[in-house]
Amino acid sequence: MTDQEILAHIHTLMDEEHELSQAHVGGGASPDVVTTLRGLEVEIDRYWDLLRQRRALRRAGRDPETAELRPPGEVEGYEQ
Repeated sequence: MTDQEILAHIHTLMDEEHELSQAHVGGGASPDVVTTLRGLEVEIDRYWDLLRQRRALRRAGRDPETAELRPPGEVEGYEQ
C-alpha cells in the first residue's frame, strides 16, 4: 500500500464516520452505531499510525514497506 492509498483509505473511513455521526446527531444513536463509530475511530488511528511509521522509516533511510499495521490495543494505548 502506498502513502497515497493509505491517505485515501483514511479519508474513506473519515467520510463514513462523518456520515454516520451526522445521521445520529442529538444522541439518538443505537449501541450498534456507537460501536461502529468507535471501530471507525480505531481504524483511522491505526492507519494514521501506519502512515507515520512509513514516513519515519523513509526519513531514516529505511524501507517504508516494512511498516506494519499495528493492533488496535497497541495504537490506542499510546500516551498523548
